[in-house]
Amino acid sequence: MNRRVQFDFDIEFSNGGSLSGRDFRLDVDTDDISDQALTDYLVADLRLLMVGAVRIRNKRIIAEAHKRAPGDAARGRLVDLSHTIENGMITHRGMPGPVICDYLSREASRSRYAAGTEFQIAKIEMIANTGTYVDVPSHRYADGKDLSEVGIDRFAGLDAIVVRAHDRDGPAIGVESFRGLDLRDRAVLVHTGWDRHWGTPAYLGEHPFLTEAAALHLREAGARLVGIDSMNIDDTRGNERPVHSVLLGAQIVIAEHLCNLSDVPDAGFTFSAVPPKIRDVGTFPVRAFARIA
Repeated sequence: MNRRVQFDFDIEFSNGGSLSGRDFRLDVDTDDISDQALTDYLVADLRLLMVGAVRIRNKRIIAEAHKRAPGDAARGRLVDLSHTIENGMITHRGMPGPVICDYLSREASRSRYAAGTEFQIAKIEMIANTGTYVDVPSHRYADGKDLSEVGIDRFAGLDAIVVRAHDRDGPAIGVESFRGLDLRDRAVLVHTGWDRHWGTPAYLGEHPFLTEAAALHLREAGARLVGIDSMNIDDTRGNERPVHSVLLGAQIVIAEHLCNLSDVPDAGFTFSAVPPKIRDVGTFPVRAFARIA
């Protein structure tokens, strides 16, 4: 239980597109594994379809404990994927930060309770688009389902996959990043690395986003939820929001402002981002997390 295989790979898909990985690691039970066996393992682990040529490079066995040990499988390792909400923090340019204060302070509560007993009751005033949050159809469409109408199965325990898009040439993330992946009924989390700018002016600037073509592919591929670790899943340099329109129009939940996706494997985990059950609201903060099997 103390061996893993570390390797680089390049995959070409028979329907076009490619996927590459560097220093990828998988658990192994032997001191060696053939390239063909490793290829089969990789394709099955990532649930890839229409795979063509696969090249394995720089393969080596390393001494490292398994990440999917039997003891961990039952309880799972949890990775927090949400930002901390703090008084005055800015999530969107031009939108106010939350006001977090006491409704009842500990000091004031002492006159209400027995000696030695005190409580704090907080008061929060904020826009719904604060911190890490989800969007549901009513955020975009007047007749769309609100947070109280979307089933909890759309938010919790979703089989998930991470799409690595941090080695891109520009802010746009196109359909080529998603081709050949098994996306049906899964949470598709796009890792751009933009969360490293959280809390700085750079985060609110020109950020990574999905193209409309990518959104259409995700819709046709049957994704259940799509998340991203940047300021918006759409290009905010204009006034159109095609990705929100396509995904929310297809009842696909959107999660924005995720973080820590570098701490999550490409597959083999579930994703949860559950908002309160609020009527007439289409967006709200969540405690998003991954449970790694």
